[in-house]
Amino acid sequence: MIEAVALTYGMLLSFVLTGASRNKKLSRANPPILTYVGYVLFGITCSVAVMAATYAAWGVVTDSAV
Repeated sequence: MIEAVALTYGMLLSFVLTGASRNKKLSRANPPILTYVGYVLFGITCSVAVMAATYAAWGVVTDSAV
């Protein structure tokens, strides 16, 4: 299951970044849906990073290295 989620996330992220960079190169505005999906993916990335750091810190505090 995690593989499908990771593949979908990677494909969406690649699409958003490619579209945004192409629009910037052509001096065009991004469509609103591209911006919204980019913000959602950014939020997911930040949330996972905070959860991973919290999990690692909890492991250090409780001295339970996995």
